[in-house]
Amino acid sequence: MANGLAGTTLRINLNTGDIRRLPTDEVLYRRWHGGRGITAKILYDEVPRDADPLGPKNIFIVNAGIMSGCYIPAGSKVEFGSVSPLTNGPGDSNMGGHLGPTLKFAGYDLIIFEGVSPKPVYLFIDNETIELRDASGYWGLKSLDCEKKLKDDLGEDFEIATIGPAGENGILFSCITHDFGRQAGRTGQGAVMGSKKLKAIAVRGNKSIQVKDLDSLEKQVTGIILRTQKHPNMVPWQKYGTAFFIQWSNANAVIPAYNFQTTFYEDIDKIDGDQLVEKCLITDKACFGCWMNCGKYTKAVIPGKPEVHLEGPEYETGSLCGSNLGMKDINHVAYINWLLDNLGLDSMSGGGVIAFAMECFQRGLIKEQDLEGHTLKWGSVDDVEHFLDMVAHRRGVGDWFAGGTKRAAAKIGRGSEKFAMQVKGQEMSGYDGRWAPGMLLSYMTADIGAHHNRSWTITVDMAEGRERVEGRAKIVVYLQHIRPLFDTWCICRLFWGELDITPEEIVESLNHITGWGISVDQALRTSEMIWNLNRCHYMERNRDNGRAFDYPPARAWEDKIPSGPGKGKGLSLAQIDQMLDEYYAARGWDKKGNPTRELLQDLGIDYAADNLEKLGFLGEPIPGGIPPVRGEKYKPKAF
Repeated sequence: MANGLAGTTLRINLNTGDIRRLPTDEVLYRRWHGGRGITAKILYDEVPRDADPLGPKNIFIVNAGIMSGCYIPAGSKVEFGSVSPLTNGPGDSNMGGHLGPTLKFAGYDLIIFEGVSPKPVYLFIDNETIELRDASGYWGLKSLDCEKKLKDDLGEDFEIATIGPAGENGILFSCITHDFGRQAGRTGQGAVMGSKKLKAIAVRGNKSIQVKDLDSLEKQVTGIILRTQKHPNMVPWQKYGTAFFIQWSNANAVIPAYNFQTTFYEDIDKIDGDQLVEKCLITDKACFGCWMNCGKYTKAVIPGKPEVHLEGPEYETGSLCGSNLGMKDINHVAYINWLLDNLGLDSMSGGGVIAFAMECFQRGLIKEQDLEGHTLKWGSVDDVEHFLDMVAHRRGVGDWFAGGTKRAAAKIGRGSEKFAMQVKGQEMSGYDGRWAPGMLLSYMTADIGAHHNRSWTITVDMAEGRERVEGRAKIVVYLQHIRPLFDTWCICRLFWGELDITPEEIVESLNHITGWGISVDQALRTSEMIWNLNRCHYMERNRDNGRAFDYPPARAWEDKIPSGPGKGKGLSLAQIDQMLDEYYAARGWDKKGNPTRELLQDLGIDYAADNLEKLGFLGEPIPGGIPPVRGEKYKPKAF
């Protein structure tokens, strides 16, 4: 058994029920590190380019990376991946909690599901016992309800991941739920589980993970614990979690309000972190191996509705289902969070879809007769509840929105494409980029569609001039190399981002675990290889030059911010094109946004160049060869 690995990979054929145990490929992990790296490589190699993401030829991957479950800061993540039904490109999503470590404690690093089960099943793992069990009695249950029932039936010490009716019904922004509030929300992984008739995964394990140098690891991590306990950011994170960003984003004019129509919300003090703690908080909650306790277990109390319990809202849900929907009560935001969680819908895309539908209703593009006699007005929690039920069960106009805002806009037309706030089919996270150009570029170029976790640049935008687009590309490329490494290692990035653990310290921990002896630069090069492979995979599936997919909706350049501190601010299409030109140059791609053979050869993925060349989308050679800026570690003063 290699250091840091549990030792076994499972390949499960859902058609036949066959379960194969294979030795985990140590060479594969050394090259791709696990997590999203392993996911990218397996998807590229094994899924035909014409495979329907919800069909039998797509595969569904679960893996816990090389660092999850080890004695390190926040080593709690588990990664899910498949070709995304939302973007038609390689997709991955991760979550914290306890499932990833427990999977490794049971003895398994990686699970690859193939085919489609003839009936609903769930995967049962209890150390050496592995079974596909009949899930007919759980099919149809909502996500949180299903997790409770499985724990009642199997035992509290099982870690459970479930989908809800949205995943069962193929809603393209369906999520996977674990630990009563942790979600793998992005890219529609819950829909892929549903398409395979895989209702849940239940795992119990009590084995250990071998590491290379336990004494050095323990000494290093103990020092980090003692240091970070005194960090000034620890107090607000433990008190509010990510919800304390609500006021900050509003004050800095980046919060989405009314479907990104503006970036300032006058009723922010009704839905912020203080309101969450005062009115909803029950207790703090932590993922495995974490002493930050940033999770908030809460309740939502609304007259005439049942009291519900949930985790959150965190910042993204608080913004996208709060200010973005015009909500004026933190209990309403929390209730919508619970609705989305229990239906099994990504609360980020969910908030974006609801807001888009609300603006369509505001503009008369959908009417009461389309909504079964209901309205869809800003700030109405009742309207949201009815609309989500229509979407999750694909009733009437709800079927239009089941594919996300891009597909809904294609159905509705009449100019709605302009304010469908997505890139590559995935809805934007909870930051408006019109006065934060690096953030907009991050959305535009993210490999899995618009998502903040690949690159978060707002502090740099503020430090270097919010109306300046020059130089944004370098920081975006750097962040797209380092931030996704945490998803590759399957650890939480907040200790780096908020408590000042350095990349060098994290790589030192990795080396104590594995004995690899790699440097930060070598880790960044691995991340660059993963990024480029995903770019090639997306282009091969969607058959066009990369630039064709990298534009935001027209609101990003046609509409200036109408109110608040950012009033009158905005970008032009020429500035967006300038950022793309600089980004492609920084990545070593040609002006069409296509990777070149020289670059892909340098990264050791020549086969991707061969495939792009056959399709006619290989980048033109860059004069002078690969530019030295590629992969540059660019750290402005804000870092």
